[in-house]
Amino acid sequence: MNVSRIKLYDADPDVLQAFSQYNVEFIIGLGNEYLENMTNPYKAQTWIQQHVQPYLSQTKITCITVGNEVFNSNDTQQMLNLLPAMQTVHDALVNLGLDQQVTVTTAHSFNILSNSYPPSSGAFREDLVQYIQALLDFHAQINSPFLINAYPFFAYKDNPDEVSLNYVLFQPNEGMADPNTNFHYDNMLYAQIDAVYAAIKQMGHDDVQVRISETGWPSNGDPEEVGATPQNAALYNGNLIKRIEQKQGTPAKPSVPIDIYVFALFNENLKPGPASERNYGLYYPNGSPVYNIGLKGYLPEMPLAAKSNTLSVNFLVCIITCLIFALELSRW
Repeated sequence: MNVSRIKLYDADPDVLQAFSQYNVEFIIGLGNEYLENMTNPYKAQTWIQQHVQPYLSQTKITCITVGNEVFNSNDTQQMLNLLPAMQTVHDALVNLGLDQQVTVTTAHSFNILSNSYPPSSGAFREDLVQYIQALLDFHAQINSPFLINAYPFFAYKDNPDEVSLNYVLFQPNEGMADPNTNFHYDNMLYAQIDAVYAAIKQMGHDDVQVRISETGWPSNGDPEEVGATPQNAALYNGNLIKRIEQKQGTPAKPSVPIDIYVFALFNENLKPGPASERNYGLYYPNGSPVYNIGLKGYLPEMPLAAKSNTLSVNFLVCIITCLIFALELSRW
């Protein structure tokens, strides 16, 4: 597939070793269960020495996410540990001389916003401001991105009579105008990105870049999960790829090409929750495509078909500004 960027939720040594000497950039992850330990400088440096440093000469690791959607839980202790853990991991990278090669961030749910409409009125939840202000100061200090997981699918699923399907799928539609800025939006994802920028600006920062660390559309779902079809998934991801190919910016940031990771590479048949959670993949575990969006690559069949029945993989396919599926410029 010529993928050049991948986001993992862990630092699986088998994966990192397998990609040695390949031109693929990795974001690796420290799960929420590591947050308390990562506030300890010795443990943070030991983790980097064991899980990052051995692979850096061969595998391109560019970023570590410390925690995932921490503010989406009710765990106050994890919220309190998040920033100290990020700072300690960064300090360990500095001590090892790796901070210019590997940056530190964390990924947030879009639910950390209390308001996202109109985009220019985007605001963070009041109960989270005390945490997010210090986080933004840290991001600005080390020049690392603010990551958001954004899914227009959820907005459509919850209000299919009010939210235009064409608007969320990047299809032709009337769109909406922000009454405060007169910016016109023809899709929800761009409106969500600009709402995050507006919320960050409210906190006194215009020096932190927003990146989408997850977005996607499920190809299947439970009966009440309206819109979860392979046709809609193909339209969402296919149209998004075209916009990335055009290096588009959002209405509020037209000169900043959107920077987006698509969730996910494989369907995850072991993932709990509604059926949609198991059907975000571009591919089935056996390597065959779930739907066609014109990708040139095709994954080989797995050696043992039985293993595909129990495979559960947490990959994100990254289709960032540089067109990481590396089209063969003829067509996807």
